[in-house]
Amino acid sequence: MDKKKVAAPLICHGHSRPVVDLFYSPITPDGFFLISASKDSTPMLRNGETGDWIGTFEGHKGAVWSCCLDINALRAASGSADFTAKLWDALTGDVLHSFEHKHIVRACAFSEDTHHLLTGGIEKLLRIFDLNRPDAPPREVDKSPGSVRTVAWLHSDQTILSSCTDIGGVRLWDLRSGKIVRTLETKSPVTSAEVSQDGRYITTADGCTVKFWDANHFGLVKSYDMPCNVESASLEPKLGNKFIAGGEDMWIHVFDFHTGEQIGCNKGHHGPVHCVRFSPGGESYASGSEDGTVRIWQTGPLYHNENDTSPNGLAEKSKLAANEVTLKVDSFHIAEERKTGEKEKAADV
Repeated sequence: MDKKKVAAPLICHGHSRPVVDLFYSPITPDGFFLISASKDSTPMLRNGETGDWIGTFEGHKGAVWSCCLDINALRAASGSADFTAKLWDALTGDVLHSFEHKHIVRACAFSEDTHHLLTGGIEKLLRIFDLNRPDAPPREVDKSPGSVRTVAWLHSDQTILSSCTDIGGVRLWDLRSGKIVRTLETKSPVTSAEVSQDGRYITTADGCTVKFWDANHFGLVKSYDMPCNVESASLEPKLGNKFIAGGEDMWIHVFDFHTGEQIGCNKGHHGPVHCVRFSPGGESYASGSEDGTVRIWQTGPLYHNENDTSPNGLAEKSKLAANEVTLKVDSFHIAEERKTGEKEKAADV
């Protein structure tokens, strides 16, 4: 393999404990965003392109295991060891609602239409909350065979998938019947399951294997053995020609999707890698680690576009990104000042 000069990653500090989940928003009019979950109990929102910190969601009283943003990046959700899933305003950082559970919440996901939140955890139950009626009891989908580790929506919110912490396989549930209609068999428990941006593939990581499944017919498309136990894998979203995987050896490996050949390896984390995700445009990818950092790695230009690669174009993008971050940070500060003012009023009374 030819040695190529790899650009140093953007290192995002801020978490005081391991980073266990990452989620990129789709591209919005304001750019795209990255949210991270950590055992330090405070999810963080960042500019997905620059890695700049935008805000911290404060309110959980236990490790946060899962986080996500809705399709417009206007709301965030998180699942925690404090037996709650929380819905947040991603512009102000305020808690919009706290959904009580009876045990640790390990996974959460917004539906594509943004009207529902799916959660799962140690209780072995999948719950669907109606975000238009947050105080209404959730719909409970038939019992999972084990503690839920991952959840996702597919088929225009008609199907949900889940994996378990203690048994192998990915289960697909038909929401009309509430029953398991298919199980994608794996030898080890699936620690990461990602539905590709175009809805064609389900990417799973289990033990030392990364698998790609047909998301419509559920057949196994490709299966590749990894150099170590991997905890997370992600498929490049635009061309689908490469994928990344991270795990116990602390490295982020880059592979050719068609052949499985390793074409890159990024070193820098000082602990096992718990999560990896490609950005929505495929120009970079993020990794979260036991060392408490998020690192954003550049993949380089995937295709030639004169508008994007011109110096003026890059400068304009940087300017827009900076303005957008300033606006978001200002909105967080405004919210904090409002809260402080309210507290002072209360104290005076």
